[in-house]
Amino acid sequence: MSDQQLTARGAATRQRIIDVATREFAEHGIAGARIERVVATARTNKAQLYAYFGNKDGLFDAIFFGSLERIVNVVPIDAADLADWAVRLYDEYLERPELIRLATWARLERRPTGHLVADTDRLDQNKLKAITEAQQAGLIRDGDPFDLMAMVIAMSMAWSPVSNVYAATADEPAETHDRRRDFLRDSVRRAVAPA
Repeated sequence: MSDQQLTARGAATRQRIIDVATREFAEHGIAGARIERVVATARTNKAQLYAYFGNKDGLFDAIFFGSLERIVNVVPIDAADLADWAVRLYDEYLERPELIRLATWARLERRPTGHLVADTDRLDQNKLKAITEAQQAGLIRDGDPFDLMAMVIAMSMAWSPVSNVYAATADEPAETHDRRRDFLRDSVRRAVAPA
């Protein structure tokens, strides 16, 4: 069902399903998420959910690809300042921890190796182009643009909700986050500095 065909009430129901299912998938993963919990909490029914999303996998896809688009749009890359980009990613993980958890579930349950999404669904072309241009301008180190992007993203996730060392929360003192931001910014700058 396309968004253009939805009434205001239908759009509100669809959004409630997305909001509830986002929390459900982030907490329980794809296999552990339960449609029954989603429809009960979203105050709808399975028929409505399936009309909007087709099935459980379609629902996860809608949420997951929406989260990828959000990261791209809310945290656009600045290849001339990858350190700032890493800090903005860190902040987005604090504000919306479910986004990184969804990506982790997709990695664990769907694509354990290779790219997180199929080549046709990748949203990193503009990032890779920006990195390549910054390399050509001598602003950042040489190397495979994808590897450079992957390293910066990994550094930004050092304290993310899926860290296997320490998962930060937005509830921690501002000074703690400021210290981490400064450390992350300095570390990324050093890692990507031209030789």
